[in-house]
Amino acid sequence: MNGFDDIYSELIMEHSMNSFNKKDLKSPTGCQLGHNPNCGDEIELQVKVTNGVVEDASFTGHGCAISQSSTSIMIDTLRGKTVDEAKKIISVFVKMIQREKITSAEKKLLGDSVAFENIANMPARVKCALLSWHTMEDLLKK
Repeated sequence: MNGFDDIYSELIMEHSMNSFNKKDLKSPTGCQLGHNPNCGDEIELQVKVTNGVVEDASFTGHGCAISQSSTSIMIDTLRGKTVDEAKKIISVFVKMIQREKITSAEKKLLGDSVAFENIANMPARVKCALLSWHTMEDLLKK
């Protein structure tokens, strides 16, 4: 592993152990349950959208370090974005995890979420990383 990978590994571990985003949100405008039956990961996303902007989001539930940190970092990445921007970022993240080609401009949209790029090389962990992203995508469609 090089120093770049080490920084991302630390970021993932930090978010899985000390997530400030893991809590109940006051006055959410939407909630969505996400469940991965393969491993038992389960989250409930709560989001507050005001005037088309993801004002805040949080989650509760349980799961592995990958699903928990992916959820927390996703929330940090999408907070403050318009719903359309959030949908675009989700689409780019899913493409990255599914090993589809993304541009450097798209990669930049991901912010710290790019830390999960190598999860694509671990097929058993892909669904863990994608759980919250697919759940948020469903929630934002409502």
